[in-house]
Amino acid sequence: MTAMDVVPMLRLPASWPFAVNATIAMGTLAVLDLTGAYAAKEWMEHRAVGMLSLGIACMVLLFWVYASALQFADLAVVTFGWIVLLQIGVLLLDQFHYGVPHSSRAWFAVAVMIAAQGYLVLGADS
Repeated sequence: MTAMDVVPMLRLPASWPFAVNATIAMGTLAVLDLTGAYAAKEWMEHRAVGMLSLGIACMVLLFWVYASALQFADLAVVTFGWIVLLQIGVLLLDQFHYGVPHSSRAWFAVAVMIAAQGYLVLGADS
């Protein structure tokens, strides 16, 4: 019995374009990671066991989604896209929830990262 028999991998339709499947995977990874990061910060500030549980669940799901995404997408493309989306989420969370302002240079760097990610995802399909 292998790990594949115990925990089935998530699947997306093979008929969908690579860019769609990769974007769904990257977005899901970023949401799970950002939620886990938020839960960790809230747990550290308030010691709420619910937040600790949420963080642990997000990290377990993150690992499962990441392993599943590697069935149809390259490691570099998925990882870079996940990190780009995560960084955008962290900046937005910091600015709007925790009141940490960011400079226009930071947002320019975000725009450059988004452009690079678009190039990677769209170029990887050809």
